[in-house]
Amino acid sequence: MKKLAPIILFVYNRPIHTKHTVQALQKNTLASQSEIFIYSDGAKNDNQRELVNAVRKYLKEIEGFKKITVIERHANLGLANSIIDGVTKIVNEFGKVIVLEDDLVTSPYFLSYMNDGLSLYENDENVASIHGYVYPIDRLPETFFIKGADCWGWATWKRAWNIFEPDGKVLLEKLTSRGLQNEADFNGSYQYTKMLEDQIIGKNNSWAIRWYMSAFLEDMLTLYPGKSFVENIGNDGSGTHSEETKVFSAIPNACFTELTKINVVENSHCRTRIEEFFLSMKRNIFYRIYNKIIRVFK
Repeated sequence: MKKLAPIILFVYNRPIHTKHTVQALQKNTLASQSEIFIYSDGAKNDNQRELVNAVRKYLKEIEGFKKITVIERHANLGLANSIIDGVTKIVNEFGKVIVLEDDLVTSPYFLSYMNDGLSLYENDENVASIHGYVYPIDRLPETFFIKGADCWGWATWKRAWNIFEPDGKVLLEKLTSRGLQNEADFNGSYQYTKMLEDQIIGKNNSWAIRWYMSAFLEDMLTLYPGKSFVENIGNDGSGTHSEETKVFSAIPNACFTELTKINVVENSHCRTRIEEFFLSMKRNIFYRIYNKIIRVFK
């Protein structure tokens, strides 16, 4: 039997979301055989302390995993620093990891899919990660590759995480010197370059944009499922870094068969479908703004 990857779960101040995330993970077919590390970030201020303590109280009650280790941060590192530090520590120790945040509800087969993917592509140097979420797009293949990396339920190996570049300025210089902004932005359909620029000037502190660009600039690929194994329940306005939206809603896949290895090349058809999804998001946003303006004038 293959050795299962440890799970890392990052939590902060959302006890209800954390409970939903953990309960779904406990229902995974491989949960009882998996070790889990839970990083609980410290409170930013006294207003957050009660919620952080509520999360930590709940974490002391959970069971259903092979081994549970809770790391309580004494200070507030922030999501980006906490993830970078936690992933680096655990992946260096175990060689591979599965990473979740406190608002990601998984299918019962999420761990099976992730561990299968990690096993199949462990020695493929061009593969950066395995991703559990996919946009709500119909008629996609069982699995496919897209250039870059992603952040809603993912897994990677030490060899791939080694290419992570935490300095956004270094990434932007490489991106612009090679003239790859349009490709990185899915032909202008999503503002990844702008996100990186905003990270550099402190408008956001996204680790995810740096992970995406690190893999993209190394021409590395991420494996996606045709149907999502993850639902993000954090797009309800409760998160520190998210706004309320239903555009990313996906019902976790209730079926799974053992993965079959595919050629490690980007699927151009799926990339086009994702571009179309991003463009439809823009249209939906403009439509909502237009309707708000009409209601105001009425």
